[in-house]
Amino acid sequence: MKNSIGAYPRVRVQDDGRQVVSQAGSVLLVETVCKTGLDQAISRALAPWRKPRAVHDPGKILLDVALSLALGGDCLADVAMLRAEPAVFGPVASDPTVSRLIDTLAASGEKALQAVRSARAEVRNRVWSLAGRHAPDTDGQVTVDLDGVLVIAHSDKEDAAATWKKTYGHHPLTAFVDHGPGGTGEPVAALLRPGNAGSNTAADHITTARLALAQLPKHYRRGRQTLIRTDSAGGTREFVSWLARRGRWLSYSVGMTVTGQIHAHVLKTPTQAWTPAVGTDGSVRDGAWVAELTGGLLDGWPKGMRLIVRKERPHPGAQLRITDADGMRITCFATNTPDRPIADLELRHRLRARAEDRIRAARATGLRNLPLHSTAQNKVWLEIVQTALDLLAWMPMLALTGRARLWEPRRLRFRLFTAAGQLVTTGRRRILRLARHWPWTSEITAALERLALLPNPG
Repeated sequence: MKNSIGAYPRVRVQDDGRQVVSQAGSVLLVETVCKTGLDQAISRALAPWRKPRAVHDPGKILLDVALSLALGGDCLADVAMLRAEPAVFGPVASDPTVSRLIDTLAASGEKALQAVRSARAEVRNRVWSLAGRHAPDTDGQVTVDLDGVLVIAHSDKEDAAATWKKTYGHHPLTAFVDHGPGGTGEPVAALLRPGNAGSNTAADHITTARLALAQLPKHYRRGRQTLIRTDSAGGTREFVSWLARRGRWLSYSVGMTVTGQIHAHVLKTPTQAWTPAVGTDGSVRDGAWVAELTGGLLDGWPKGMRLIVRKERPHPGAQLRITDADGMRITCFATNTPDRPIADLELRHRLRARAEDRIRAARATGLRNLPLHSTAQNKVWLEIVQTALDLLAWMPMLALTGRARLWEPRRLRFRLFTAAGQLVTTGRRRILRLARHWPWTSEITAALERLALLPNPG
């Protein structure tokens, strides 16, 4: 009987493996790029920045960086993992070429940024059409969540400043389209701001909302079918008035700060005016109630605005605030949606917390830090991060089913993208053979089959 000498098997390593492909599962992202036409759209958009006799296309370079972020990279140099697999990703530019392109686009300012945004908007329209019943507008409404995110800087970078959380860095304002309970979400705007930018700056919220609306199909850029949700940072008179302006007519669900006047009205609200809150499954939520406040509180605000307040028993260990009442945690939001029970409206607003999941995914896909020095360069970086997140949202929406559509970037990488394979050339065809013992090989092959059934762009 032989005794084990360790917890793991001993293997002998050699470096003469032939036609072995690392990150073989990333063909899912490559196929998504091809089927959505993202490569063609960005190539056309960045054609003005292609120099005569240039070997590498600027659109391909930008997409390669986005793919490296989707696979877990966090800086420009991580494009090297694509360069090591030309059989999957094709020719990849050198690090100096990538850096020169970023500098060139940064020097062009808003013109280059708008070119990339226009390409993404064009492809988004096609992706939603291809997704059918899995598209985020399948019920005739699109929900856009606005939220700020703190990005820590560990070195002196342009516009880095002290943040309200006593850290140092930047404070971008982001927007994501919510895919609902059956999916994740995709980015539609990211406004780079200094670290000391205010949380409730109405002008920044308006700018971010404009960028987000420009990414949506044209018939969703105005009208009640588009819902804008924010936390209390968006609860300013100027921003709410902009959302409800005549001709724009957007729906909104905006968190509001509990002021002294609101607090006084809550204390005066009779018991019979409170309605039990509901959970996501439609059942009554124990220890939580909602009520609608009326009267002078709405003076000066847009016509049709409803002010809904929620009170809830605090969780064990939670510390009450000065704005809480009678031992209850008080929160408030405003909406212009009529003729719906206030409990349903409160649940809809509470689901805005899904934006935190999108921010967590963004941090894991290049937003953990801004790796470049100048603000102009980091604006280009934000567009690349959004492109990577688009791919990580579009691929599951088009190719995955069931619970797999809810997988966040880290799980997609560990289970699908990191699968190894062997590239075999036979009969003038290249075949990528995946490991049969890998538990998620069937997920990869089934997803590739679904992508293959989609019509080619053009």
